[in-house]
Amino acid sequence: MALTNFNDILAFIAVAREGSFTRAAAKLGVSQSALSQTVRAFEQRLGIPLLVRTTRSVSPTEAGRQIMTSIAPRCEEIETELTALSERRLLPAGTIRVSAGEHAALSVLQPVLNKLLPIYPDIRVEIHAENRMADIVAERFDAGVRLGDQVDKDMIAVRIGPDLRWAVVGSPAYFERHPAPQTPADLTRHNCINMRLPTHGSIFTWEFAKDGREVKVKVDGQMVVNNLAMRVLSALDGLGLAYVPEDQVAAHLASGRLVRTLDEWCPAYPGYRLYYPSRRHPSAAFALFLDAVRYQPA
Repeated sequence: MALTNFNDILAFIAVAREGSFTRAAAKLGVSQSALSQTVRAFEQRLGIPLLVRTTRSVSPTEAGRQIMTSIAPRCEEIETELTALSERRLLPAGTIRVSAGEHAALSVLQPVLNKLLPIYPDIRVEIHAENRMADIVAERFDAGVRLGDQVDKDMIAVRIGPDLRWAVVGSPAYFERHPAPQTPADLTRHNCINMRLPTHGSIFTWEFAKDGREVKVKVDGQMVVNNLAMRVLSALDGLGLAYVPEDQVAAHLASGRLVRTLDEWCPAYPGYRLYYPSRRHPSAAFALFLDAVRYQPA
């Protein structure tokens, strides 16, 4: 016997459940005559009647009831699985590669991913958290994250975070040994915790501004590190002054474990932007990620 068409089985099940060719045809969206021919052809291939037809009703034979008992539930399972696969295909999927600094990755991207990824299991996000100016086109990143004033003009930039302030901080024990600086220039006489930039290997310059006057200071000290966590920890341990994003030390300032100085010299700067090439056609997954990470002021 030739393999039975799955649609033939579904056609018979529909008629048996409805007890009517008319109602079953309407449910399946086919004509009554076409449905009748399909079921009759199915019976002929099996070589056994499946329905008892009268002028008023249609009911399954013993063989028909056996199909309804043993095969119909399996067909429902198959339909359910196929529907799930179809819906899964329609969900956003794919890998998104993003280059971001350590602070942006921790303070902006991580909270978004905590909400986004559990909802969309087919989306993968690869974050390269490095404090360098990556060429996202050459390195095949889908997007990058930089402060607002550092994004190239030929890129599409989307704001993903509030304006950012930096803070010069030290431990109470450090300030017991060293008087607090009164101006940025005084920092040259302090033990400062430096950060080496990976892009050019240079030391990060501390930048300040007050009353329209901008000041850049090349500080010195016993420690040079390349990550944010160690700069904060070194300041907590009294090893020197650190220049870090304000939000990363807010709790320590509130508890008194760190003390802030030169506050009036630390204005707010344009916050983080997620940027990508203007010629890029965003995938469904990237568009969803972009919408999720977009900054929404309170």
